[in-house]
Order: sequence, then structure tokens, then C-alpha cells
Amino acid sequence: MSVELSIADGIAEIVLNDPAKLNALDESAIAGLSSALTAAQNAGVRALLLRGEGRAFCAGRDISRVDPATDDARGYLDDVVAPLLRQLSAFPAPTFAAAQGACLGVGLGLLIATDVVYVADTAKIGSPFANLGATLDSGGHALFVERLGAHRTLDLIYTAELMSGAEAVAAGLFSRAVPEDSLLEYTRERVAKVATGATGAFLVSKALVARLRDERIGLWASLADENAAQGALSATDDYREGFAAFQQKRRPVFTGARA
Repeated sequence: MSVELSIADGIAEIVLNDPAKLNALDESAIAGLSSALTAAQNAGVRALLLRGEGRAFCAGRDISRVDPATDDARGYLDDVVAPLLRQLSAFPAPTFAAAQGACLGVGLGLLIATDVVYVADTAKIGSPFANLGATLDSGGHALFVERLGAHRTLDLIYTAELMSGAEAVAAGLFSRAVPEDSLLEYTRERVAKVATGATGAFLVSKALVARLRDERIGLWASLADENAAQGALSATDDYREGFAAFQQKRRPVFTGARA
């Protein structure tokens, strides 16, 4: 698979480009995606867009040459997939995905690890693994149980039925459902806007949300975190610029200053 990276105007766009295989990922492609994330981080981009070329975002792992008799499934997930998902989740700028068609397996995991996900209303999301004698992976259980509950999660897993993008958004899985023919334009417009925003403040919120999700802290602990974060932000150039712009009734010009 070809993984393409372009950087312009503070935005990194990473494209999974093997439409004939529905952008299914082998280990080489995952390494390429990791390298693209590293290059984007080193370039200091202020937003990142991940997308797939063709009629699918990513149909999951490329198993076309996998021999189940010798496959080290746990090693692949622990040592190859999980580090990539953690790298994407920790990317030091707001991340977006535009997802159409199949979003399955590792492809679903990439969406889970992305900050904001816009899906085509016709996208296909779920757990097809019943047909392989395997189980949902890449974080799918955690996402589905949290948003759908145990019964709906197991319904999807047992039956291998897929949700549409519109159904997934209505159930709270992802950010917004968009007509497929306008998905990329819609996403690029929003990414461009965010890339000119107060990046440091966005990263503070990204960390606060991650702690709420991963550590399950309560209201008052989160409020204390917010207070400390706001105090740190108040010393940044972007904080001062935001207040000055408001008082002067003009649009702010943020540099992406970080606390």
C-alpha cells in the first residue's frame, strides 16, 4: 500500500492509497503510516487530516497473504497496531478523519484514535469478524460498549451486521455524518479553520478529554485540571491575542502558542 503525506499551510494530510484493496493495511503500510505521522509531527503542523482513497476508508488488516496456521495475531496487535493507534491518539495537534465506505478492524481503530471523525452517511461500521472466527479488535469493544451499551455491542458482534455512517453518528460513535460526495471538501474546510486556531488551547482540551476517558476522573478532579490548564494558558501569546482581539472587535491571529 502507498501511504502519502502532504503538508501545506500548517496542515498534514495523510492518504491511505490502495483503493483496489479498500486500503487494507499490512505491516509495511502500518510502518509507512507511522513514519508519516512522525514526519508531520516533526514539521510542527497545527492540524492533521487522515483519509482513504477510493470507495473505502480502510477495510482493516490485509489478510490476503496471512496463513492462520502461523499467524501471530497477538504479536501483530500488541507490537504493530497498538503502537500506531497510541501514536495517532497522542499526536500533538488536532487530528481529523474523513471516512467513507468500509471502516473496519484496524480502520475502525484509526477512527477511534482520531480526535474528530466525519463519516459519509453511507459508511459501513461494525464487526465483520464473526465470518472469520475472530473477534473485534483495535479498541472496538471499548468504543461500542461505552456508546452503544453491552446488548447492542454483542448484537453487532454476533450478527456481523454493519451500521451506516448516519446510524453510527446518531448513536454517538462519531462526530458528524456528511453526504459522501461532499465529505472531503467539508472536512478540509473545517481542518483549515482549526489549523489557524489556538493550538495550545486545543491541546489542553485534548489532554483533559483523554484523562476523562482513560482515567475516569470525576467532575471536581476535572474542574481542578481545567483551572490549572487555564492558568497555564493565560501566560501564552495566543491567550493575550484572543482577549485583545475580542476587546478590539477584530478577528484574532493565533500563532499556535502552547502552554
